[in-house]
This record gives sequence, structure tokens and C-alpha cells, in this order.
Amino acid sequence: MGRFVIAAYTPKPGKAEQLLAAVRKHMQVLRGEDLVTDRPAYAMRAADGTIVEVFEWASSDAINRAHSNPAVQALWQEFGEACDYRPLASLTECGQMFAEFDSIEL
Repeated sequence: MGRFVIAAYTPKPGKAEQLLAAVRKHMQVLRGEDLVTDRPAYAMRAADGTIVEVFEWASSDAINRAHSNPAVQALWQEFGEACDYRPLASLTECGQMFAEFDSIEL
């Protein structure tokens, strides 16, 4: 069974474009390593600039394998240089009955 994930990435100062580039590359790398399903991924932007990404891992095992995969680790290093990870609940939008975000073209 697949495992859906919702991740929130807040760009570090001056790193918004670098973060966006990493997000746009994320599914390509994960698919290339056979770690996610073929379902489309979605990305959106919160009012404070945080990027929210929704995608489906192929399985819990795929999540575990990602943590020792060199290609994934290299990309996650790019994420680490460009953003801070945030709990989804910390976004203002998530305090609303229906959270709304601006869409991002992947």
C-alpha cells in the first residue's frame, strides 16, 4: 500500500528559487529510484512562502530505502540548504476549516 505524505518547506532567506527548483526535481528523483507511485504530486504555496508538497510513497519500505539512497540523499541535502521543514499544523492556513493555498506548477 502507498503512503501519502504532506510536507511543508519554508525557504531560508534568499533561497526561495533554490527550494522551488528542488521541489520540481523531487518526484523525478524519487520516481527514478522507484520509491513513489505514478500518482501525480501536488505543490502549493502558503501565504508566508512555505511550499507544501503532497505525494505518495510506494510503501513504508520505500520510505526506509530513501534514507539510504545516494540520489535521494543528495537531493535532500539541496532541500536542507534551501529550507527548514515545518509541521503542517504550524501553517496559518491549516487552522482554517478548509485550508487554501496558491498552486505551483510542477
